[in-house]
Amino acid sequence: MSSSKPKLCQESHFNTFYLEHAQAINNFAFYKCGDSAVSLDLVQDAFSKIWENCAKINFEKAKTYLFTTVNNLFLNTVRHQKVVLNYAKASPYMDRTDMSPEYLLEEEEFKQKLQAVIADLSEEQREVFLLNRIEDKKYREIAELLNISQKTVEKRMSGALKILRKKMEGIEI
Repeated sequence: MSSSKPKLCQESHFNTFYLEHAQAINNFAFYKCGDSAVSLDLVQDAFSKIWENCAKINFEKAKTYLFTTVNNLFLNTVRHQKVVLNYAKASPYMDRTDMSPEYLLEEEEFKQKLQAVIADLSEEQREVFLLNRIEDKKYREIAELLNISQKTVEKRMSGALKILRKKMEGIEI
C-alpha cells in the first residue's frame, strides 16, 4: 500500500466507495425495514452524510461508518413512528368512534385518490414533492440532496402542485 492514503473527499475515491458498497448497504437497509423505497431513502441519506462529513471519516473505516449510519437512520425512523403513534393514541380529536361511516369512507377515498395522483407524478416531481411536504425539507436542502439547482426544485414543485390541484378538483394541498 502506498504511503498516501486515499481521501474520501476526492470524488473519484468517493465514487469508487459508493460503487463498491451501494448494493450491500441497500440490501442491509432493505433487511432492516422491509421496504425498498424506504431502504433507498436510508441509503441515499447515509451516503449524503458521508459526503458531508468526508473530511472527518477515515477511509479505512468508511464502510463501518456507512453501515452504522444506515442503522442509526433506521432507528431514528422507528423512534419517529413510535412518537407519531403515541401522539395519535393520546390525541382526543383522533378518536374516530364518533365520526360517521360516510365521513370515514370519504376520507379513505380521498387518501387513495391523493396517493394515486402522487404516484402519477413524474419521478422528479414526486421526489421533490415528498421531500418538501412529507419530510419537511426546504427547497435549498432538496437542491443540495439531489444535486440540482434550487430553481429546478421550484419548477418541479410548481409542476407537481399544478397537477395535484387539477386532479384533486381544487382541494387545498
